[in-house]
Amino acid sequence: MKAMGKMRRLIAPVLCGAAVTAVLAAPTAQATPGGHQGRDPGWVLTGTGTDARFRGLAAVGHDAAWVAGSGGTVLRTTDGGHQWRDVSPAAAAGLEFRDIEAFDRRRAVALSIGEGEASRVFRTEDGGATWTESFCNTDSRAFYDCLTFFDSRHGLAMSDPVDGRFRILSTSDGGRNWRVLPDAGMPEAQPGEAGFAASGQCLVSSGSSDVWLATGGAATARVLHSRDRGLTWTEAASPIPAGDPARGVFALAFRDRTHGIAVGGDYRADQVSPDAASVTGDGGRSWRRADAPPPAYRSGVAWLPHSPRSALAVGPTGTDVTRDGGRTWRTVDTGSYDTVDCAADGGCWAAGEKGRVARLR
Repeated sequence: MKAMGKMRRLIAPVLCGAAVTAVLAAPTAQATPGGHQGRDPGWVLTGTGTDARFRGLAAVGHDAAWVAGSGGTVLRTTDGGHQWRDVSPAAAAGLEFRDIEAFDRRRAVALSIGEGEASRVFRTEDGGATWTESFCNTDSRAFYDCLTFFDSRHGLAMSDPVDGRFRILSTSDGGRNWRVLPDAGMPEAQPGEAGFAASGQCLVSSGSSDVWLATGGAATARVLHSRDRGLTWTEAASPIPAGDPARGVFALAFRDRTHGIAVGGDYRADQVSPDAASVTGDGGRSWRRADAPPPAYRSGVAWLPHSPRSALAVGPTGTDVTRDGGRTWRTVDTGSYDTVDCAADGGCWAAGEKGRVARLR
């Protein structure tokens, strides 16, 4: 979405199909401790050696994660954040990465956002030593925001509406090739409606075929749901306030096909964000307000593995935890983060502005 300054000017023109071999930099400084003491979750800040803003994050495990952000920056750690290696595609310095999905320590797919050719997909199979540009958007009307994968082969990416409907890209070979899906099964977009490229979580999936799309900027914030990998969609209104280009649902998380959490609000620092979280227990057919929502705008959310009723939400003013499936939230950290992600082994990570990346202790 073009709101909230998410479409920054390119530093330099980057042509589609340019070489994308990465230049591997030396590891960065050692991690430094941080976060809260006690039983609540706490973050341990890591030294990334950059001031890039990371809105793309993929947790592989306790020890491994990828982050992607401004200035075409992609970093990878395999030792719990003690060292981060710069594996940025060399020709992507003028691009804005906002999402990254990793299958393991060596394979990942990253999305850059923006109008026209600024929206691209890159993939690596060797830990970021080399990258292949597998998609470059040539339609000036399209603006891609997020991507998600059902497994290591099948995935989708979404664009803000083109000709009145959200556009969906599909891959069935791990991101090597992409095609635009027909939009006959996509509901019409509301005037001004779009997705927020704030955390890589405006398009999320669960299981082999279910996917959800979060919207904002229009009269009503909606969550769209597809059970067939993006061919047909249903729509549901969210109680998260909308009615302004800066408001809506910014992030979704589903722990299975039924139970989901939506977070968002108004990203402007001088605006309050009441009702910044909602929950569903029926796969997104209906949503209800959290009884005690986070106190401010939140841009990222993730379920804690092995804890079916616990989740984290993050934003510029802090981190909140829920222990009852999203009904009530409590702030446990006041550090600034844009996105959060957890791996199957329980390893959780958060990332945000000024190179901030943290691991959950």
